Amino acid sequence: MNTEMETMYESLGISKKVLEFGAQIEEHLKERFEEIDKRAEFNQMKVIKAMQDNRVSDIHFAATTGYGYNDLGRDTLEAVYASAFHGESALVRPQLTCGTHALAVALASNLRPGDELLSPVGKPYDTLEEVIGIRDSIGSLKEYGVSYRQVDLLPDGSFDFENIRKAINEKTKLVTIQRSKGYATRPTLSVARIGELISFIKSIKPEVICMVDNCYGEFVETIEPTDVGADMIVGSLIKNPGGGLAPIGGYIVGRKDCIERAAYRLSAPGLGKEVGASLGLNQSFYQGFFLAPTVVAGALKGAVFAANIYEKLGFDVIPNGTESRHDIIQAITFGKPEGVIAFCQGIQAAAPVDSYVAPEPWDMPGYDAPVIMAAGAFVQGSSIELSADGPIKPPYAVYFQGGLTWYHAKLGILMSLQKLVDAGMVDMLK
Repeated sequence: MNTEMETMYESLGISKKVLEFGAQIEEHLKERFEEIDKRAEFNQMKVIKAMQDNRVSDIHFAATTGYGYNDLGRDTLEAVYASAFHGESALVRPQLTCGTHALAVALASNLRPGDELLSPVGKPYDTLEEVIGIRDSIGSLKEYGVSYRQVDLLPDGSFDFENIRKAINEKTKLVTIQRSKGYATRPTLSVARIGELISFIKSIKPEVICMVDNCYGEFVETIEPTDVGADMIVGSLIKNPGGGLAPIGGYIVGRKDCIERAAYRLSAPGLGKEVGASLGLNQSFYQGFFLAPTVVAGALKGAVFAANIYEKLGFDVIPNGTESRHDIIQAITFGKPEGVIAFCQGIQAAAPVDSYVAPEPWDMPGYDAPVIMAAGAFVQGSSIELSADGPIKPPYAVYFQGGLTWYHAKLGILMSLQKLVDAGMVDMLK
């Protein structure tokens, strides 16, 4: 590494020892990075084709207000999402305030009192517990008479097909499959594995609705769960598909009847997709979606780099340094809260925004333990931007994701390592 580059990193707080260690790891990742770039190129062409097929024009960037009737940009954007993700219809709205909201809308609109919701992949992400009613909350599905059942994954991370078969009954209306690991140290599900699970479920009960929580997974592979039988996929625009430009929003893509019900739940019966002004956000939504494959590629490189860095230092990482990737999240287990906190403080220190702030754990709404979150982001809470978070409870794992560019992701990982070295929690001489 040249002296000029070393001096620049040193000015940001990275020691020569940490920088050299990172350079050694990076040298062995060239082939992996080439593979990531090839997938990004394919997905970039897929997005461009969807935009061209739907004749996107600058007129679609115009703002609407009030009711938003006849919002051509909004309607065309939804057609673009449906085309790119191979669904019959889509709901892509700033009125979907976050991923949890989008999931809640998809669930509440397609379930009725007396129905049962099944998760065949274990407990869902923490913020869905109150949506479902696993933890009591006002307005939960449980309050509306929707029951819940789950089947945990087997110890090796595989599906428990025998107990899934037993769990499906006459009340089972919708199956929710979480692609990413959430705050669990299980493997992320590949699209192929999701397809295998959906085929098994449909062979038992063909009419059941299969919904996939697609958060953190968009554009990581060249196919999406809608390509392997998912009736709905759901996600957040301040994660992968927003490309770092969407300031808010969520999406639901899939079967036309499922999306229609979701639209009526989001707005009101009788209104559906006809209302919902875009408020001048359309250009950010379109341009973010256009950039998303490249942005996701940068985040993936950061995740692979982090896995290899911390695996080399002896920490448990999921996925490991050589496994295939199916989302942008990298889990690293430190075994003690000080490691999680130091890591997050390193990520924050590498941010372009609020780098001078030291994050601390706090009792966030929707979680059952204190959570620390590091995100010096242009969009509040945007986890396609460089970020890290984790609950302060055993096994004391941190979940790293994002980075609008590979170079920023790289700096974040080096800074996290620097903080651990400075705190005496990592010995670089081992």
